[in-house]
Amino acid sequence: MAFFPNGIAHYVIGGLLIGLGVAMLYVTSGRPGGVSTFFSAAWSWLLDRPFFRQKSFLESRGWRLCYALGLVAGGALYVAVGLPVSPSAMPAWKLALGGVLIGFGARLGGGCTSGHGICGMASLSPGSIVMVGVFLTTAIATAWVLRALGI
Repeated sequence: MAFFPNGIAHYVIGGLLIGLGVAMLYVTSGRPGGVSTFFSAAWSWLLDRPFFRQKSFLESRGWRLCYALGLVAGGALYVAVGLPVSPSAMPAWKLALGGVLIGFGARLGGGCTSGHGICGMASLSPGSIVMVGVFLTTAIATAWVLRALGI
């Protein structure tokens, strides 16, 4: 239990809830979950640029908004029921830079870790399996390098 000093139950419950959520999304919309295109679909309400007016963004923005709001509502519910929250000690600039790099990587990789890692791998998509391998390898190598540099 060295990897789970606080027990494993909350990980199991969280995994089951994530699985239930993406299954519900697939049953109701016929689409796999993922949040990397939410940003572009959301901008389609505000911008008339050709990129944001793509048919796929216009047709999917309603369910993508519900999906994103569900992520926020889940976090709010977690806090509302009094479950433990540990604030990040990470400086805001590092969080912002990480967000930009993750967004860039998600667009470059054709999807985010939630889309590829949860839905893509569950459907045995070869591309998603490769992408998750790339995500994990890059993350582990980056963590080792940053740790070696004392960052």
